[in-house]
Amino acid sequence: MTVPGVERVVARRPKVGLVAGGLGAYWPQFPDLLPTLQRSAAVVSERIRALDCDVVDAGFISNAQEGAAAAEKLRVSGCDLIVGFLTTYMTATMLVPVAQRSGAPVLLISLQPTEAMDHATFDTGQWLAYCGACPLPEMANAFLRCGVAFRSVSGYLSDERAWARIARWIRAAGVRGALRHGRHGLMGHVYPGMLDVSTDLSLVTANFGGHVEVLEFDDLRVRVDAVSDVETKERMALAGDVFDVDPSVKEEDFAWAARVSVALDRLVEDFSLDSLAYYHRGLAGEIHERLAAGMILGASLLTARGIPAAGEYELRTSLAMMIVDRLGGGGSFTELQALNFADGVVEMGHDGPAHLAISDQRPLLRGLGTYHGKRGWGVSVEFDVSHGPVTAFGIGQLRDGSFRFVASEGSVVGGPLLAIGNTTSRVDFGCDPGEWTDRWSATGIAHHWALGTGHLVAGLRATADLLGVEMVEIGS
Repeated sequence: MTVPGVERVVARRPKVGLVAGGLGAYWPQFPDLLPTLQRSAAVVSERIRALDCDVVDAGFISNAQEGAAAAEKLRVSGCDLIVGFLTTYMTATMLVPVAQRSGAPVLLISLQPTEAMDHATFDTGQWLAYCGACPLPEMANAFLRCGVAFRSVSGYLSDERAWARIARWIRAAGVRGALRHGRHGLMGHVYPGMLDVSTDLSLVTANFGGHVEVLEFDDLRVRVDAVSDVETKERMALAGDVFDVDPSVKEEDFAWAARVSVALDRLVEDFSLDSLAYYHRGLAGEIHERLAAGMILGASLLTARGIPAAGEYELRTSLAMMIVDRLGGGGSFTELQALNFADGVVEMGHDGPAHLAISDQRPLLRGLGTYHGKRGWGVSVEFDVSHGPVTAFGIGQLRDGSFRFVASEGSVVGGPLLAIGNTTSRVDFGCDPGEWTDRWSATGIAHHWALGTGHLVAGLRATADLLGVEMVEIGS
């Protein structure tokens, strides 16, 4: 998901630990069995490597001692997900140590060679190659008794439905890894009075891992001062390639936004940021107010690069945007705008930064003399999210400090939109807009969230599972 001319950052690839195994007592009894199972393990390893991840293959284990050696190899590898391939019957003591020591979520897979055995011709050794489902209940029982969470996928080697589920878990593990290793910038101060967006920074680390880097607008100011006129003109040219520029845009405001955009890139690079949330109120046109007012262009370009940026100090929404982006849905800064009962849609969007890669048409830069609810003036982004399936996704914070995923699938449909320098989309959730809004709000979601393309609930559910986070789904 890219914008022409805007180079996305190279995202951290998930690291998947793989161990395959079977009961060693079978090998002398059925000499052809182990080579057959090892060939299946090679197929699985190759398929997993093709899923945009790095694989640490601990090999094929046949007893508890080999399982312990595999556990140690995977423990030091820092994996985001451990995949245990049950090729035939094997005892739980071979895999439990792997799960206990790795510190990573565990996925058990049972993929037999083909859809079904040839019962008329198979002997015992050939049957055992299809016996990978047999130990799954044993593993489940042992893992539960040992307090180790797990999930499983059963199928056959060329079963694309099974591989789609495996890919979903690996992508979710990549999101978990991105959060655990992420560096999230928080610049400025909370929008006064927004109790719902206020977040105890330690709760991000407690719930997801990662690090929150507290920044000042002065960190941006000194970098803006260092931007040259040549760099400013180059950024204006890039913006001209990405956006339609409305006649309402004043040249001096455009140049200021471009200068701030260049400085934002340097800020992100200097602090190694994976996301950014920001807000500054300012007063009477002083420099910090001008910096905050000039953020929208640069924040939108950052978001298109895969570094989500959200206004109004919305840390949890910048994280939600990052999750949706890593799941392939883009993820744009969003809130409720109006309910259209005549057309049965919820109108949602936001002033400020947006994910340019999911715009239905070429995005527009519009000049605004007033930012509603904020001080300052300048250029803003206007677009409609691509028509078709979408997912609204946000992160709620509960009274005990735990985070909660909230998601709802719908479709963006065409129709009249405001032309006021905001993103706006008409979302049909398949029910009365008022009833949807009441149920959505009752979850405890904050008044901002991410809107991403595609139906992403299955991937979000897998991500919530790996993070140990509750997930609430609002259906039609």
